[in-house]
Formats: sequence, structure tokens, C-alpha cells
Amino acid sequence: MIDRVEKIRTRLEEVLAPLHLQITDDSAAHAGHAGVIASGGGHFSALIVSAAFEGKSAVQRHQLVYRALGDLMRTDIHAFSIKAFTPLEYQQL
Repeated sequence: MIDRVEKIRTRLEEVLAPLHLQITDDSAAHAGHAGVIASGGGHFSALIVSAAFEGKSAVQRHQLVYRALGDLMRTDIHAFSIKAFTPLEYQQL
């Protein structure tokens, strides 16, 4: 069975073709949290560097990510923290 991080990675790679992608499962830090228990989803954070973010606002970037994740936002993910950069922005960090 594919784990949640790999499901997330696959979706983001298919849609955003990231140059850099780092996904962290933060679920252990939220064990027992009411939302996690109710939804069964995990807490994740991601650093995504993609040319798909060029010319897009932070809100538009997050919308792209959420669309890429699709149904995983209802089934596998309770919370998802996003850091989304263009390649140039990431170089300048």
C-alpha cells in the first residue's frame, strides 16, 4: 500500500512538475487532536518549488496545490501547510 506522503508526492509531481519537493508528515505532533480523530487524516507540510507558480499570488499557488491534491484533502489530509516558491524565489532564499 502506498503511504500518504507518497500519494501526496505523486499528485503534486503529476500536476506541478516541481523542481524541488519536500513533504513532511507532522501527524505525530498532533496525535489525539479532535480533528485528526474525526477525519482520520494526517497533518503535513510541504516545500514546493515549481515554475507553475510564476506570476501567481500566494492564494493562487495554494489553490493550485489544493486542486492537485483533490480528494486527498477529504480522505488522507486533515491539515496541509504550504510553502510555494518559483525557482527564482527559491534561489534567493
